[in-house]
Amino acid sequence: MEFFSAAAGLALLLVAGDTLVRGAVNLGLRLGIPALIVSLTVVAFGTSAPELLVAIKAAIDGLPGIAIGNVVGSNTANILMVLGLPALLSGINSSKCDSRKTYVFMLVATVVFIALAYMGPLYIWHGIILLAMLAMMLTDQFLSARNHRRNGNGNGNDNGNGVTAPVPPRPADGTIVCEPCDMPVEIEGVDPALSWWKIILYIVLGSIGLPLGAELLIDGALGIARELGVSETVIGLTLVAVGTSLPELATTVMAALRKHGDVAMGNVIGSNMFNLLGIMGITAFFGPLDIPPGILRFDLWVMLASALVIGPFVFLGLNISRLWGAVLTALYIGYILILLG
Repeated sequence: MEFFSAAAGLALLLVAGDTLVRGAVNLGLRLGIPALIVSLTVVAFGTSAPELLVAIKAAIDGLPGIAIGNVVGSNTANILMVLGLPALLSGINSSKCDSRKTYVFMLVATVVFIALAYMGPLYIWHGIILLAMLAMMLTDQFLSARNHRRNGNGNGNDNGNGVTAPVPPRPADGTIVCEPCDMPVEIEGVDPALSWWKIILYIVLGSIGLPLGAELLIDGALGIARELGVSETVIGLTLVAVGTSLPELATTVMAALRKHGDVAMGNVIGSNMFNLLGIMGITAFFGPLDIPPGILRFDLWVMLASALVIGPFVFLGLNISRLWGAVLTALYIGYILILLG
């Protein structure tokens, strides 16, 4: 029953999150909000809603191991598993686009979060710092994309309803990356013919489904932890983290198969940055969040090491071959085995 509850909660989270994004995106564009703003805000927050709801619910229930383990474990899984498995299947052509600036942002966010964790527990003022950093980074991305369009480098068009965003490729969580690219990107879920009642229905269903899914997932995760005799932190770092990383994995697999390495890399970098600054920034308001000692001693440093592993691919313009995909995947399997051991 515990596994069924966790699986049902995860499925409900993913479906409700997608439903909420679909409704919110169409609502924002119907209200005349530019597509670029929708992409940077509505899509970014909406696609991270499952992780956010899980973290907030865990924080309210006094389960910091799940709240923090979810984010730390997701960031590690995003690089080692979400990049490793697609690269193992077909290789990732990551040399096509320049993501250096956004990658540096991610490293800065990682280091700052680790520093704040050692000053923990996480309080509201920690959250303010993280959200302020997120706002600065999103502003920089917005200005970069706007300048890119003004210089005539984008070949998309915005016909007034914001359906097409003439900006560089966007990862699943909406963060714009890879500034030099010239590809117009349509915001996923846009339907100009969608009626108002359907938009409202999507938003209502998504808003109801997310907390229910978070409740089921956390209850199931706690039951699994008791059955296996492991801590809630380990479950947060493994089962919950992998589960909430499945949308990123699906996006990256499709991007790798279609030879869109820039989208694959941007998906991971953007998601990791948003997890640390956005999700943990908001969750800190529901604290204080005690940092589990095991995460301080080990998992934060694994997260940082995994972030550094892709540095050569970003700065040297190297492709992630099948061999490197196997290495990344093996490293993640080893990490999981250490946790479960």
